[in-house]
Amino acid sequence: MNVLRRPRSLLRREHGPDDEVPLVFAGSASPRLTAAICREVGVEVAPSEVVRFSEGTLFVRVLENVRGRSVYLVQSTVFPTNANFMELLFWIDAFSRASADSVTVIVPYFSYAKGDKKDEPRVSIRARVCADAIEAAGADRVVTLDLHAPQIQGFFRIPVDDLYAMPYLCRAIERENLGNPVVVSPDAGFAKRARRFAQRLGAPLAIADKVREGHGGTSEVVEIIGEVAERGAVVVDDFTISAGTLVEAAEQLVARGARSVTAVVTHGVFGAGSMERLDSSPIQRLITTDSIETQPVEFSDRVTVISVAPLFAEAIRRIHNRESISVLFAE
Repeated sequence: MNVLRRPRSLLRREHGPDDEVPLVFAGSASPRLTAAICREVGVEVAPSEVVRFSEGTLFVRVLENVRGRSVYLVQSTVFPTNANFMELLFWIDAFSRASADSVTVIVPYFSYAKGDKKDEPRVSIRARVCADAIEAAGADRVVTLDLHAPQIQGFFRIPVDDLYAMPYLCRAIERENLGNPVVVSPDAGFAKRARRFAQRLGAPLAIADKVREGHGGTSEVVEIIGEVAERGAVVVDDFTISAGTLVEAAEQLVARGARSVTAVVTHGVFGAGSMERLDSSPIQRLITTDSIETQPVEFSDRVTVISVAPLFAEAIRRIHNRESISVLFAE
């Protein structure tokens, strides 16, 4: 039996009466991000515990009185995906049964977002099942980051805030001082979002023509549409697992005269073999966020991680103070 404990806060900062202070809890998938968010908000991480029994089941316990309080739980849902998703549901249920006034779940990476449609016979729309489960468990609001399929917001009947990492990623790109950059979408499907990067950076857009076969996660870049010669190419995407598409795009870009290649993804999922693939590729730098912190690989020196804790902290402040969060969607 493995017990994860988080210490009880020794200090309450001055926010007003205790019942006006947001209670921010860390799921076991996101302790470092939660701590960073709490530093930004100016509160301590609320105490809790997770027990993992030998047969694989989970037990969660809230170690703080949440009756009538506004609760915020931070939990990514990957590595291990299903265990972390079940833990998320158990936390929501625990807070609801403990009479929390509201439960806002902050899901930095929503792993089943790729399952947003029934594109072949006799398959599940997995994202809809997850949305129904989160609602049924008792969540009042969901805050997430760069959903793979933004229409998933419509799967919920509760408010969903899909925040954008783009401003943070663009600042990181600008710090690279690439000079004469071109933004590259890894496929036609991401072109609309890639165009927003290009507009923000004042750069042209190119598109990689990609062919994907089946569900294996591999694809092949067969053509680059746009002018990339003598430019610093910036390949942007919402996530990568194997880094295969990024590497193939990079090889095609270099073959067409790109001066350098930088990859930028919101969610660095990074499965086994991804770092070796990255290190042997033309990609000089891969920039990602800290939305995931449980990857099974050790990061390459080429990986730069930027924090989105300030973004989530500002969302918590505005939700808690009943202020508009539309400013967080400004592009």
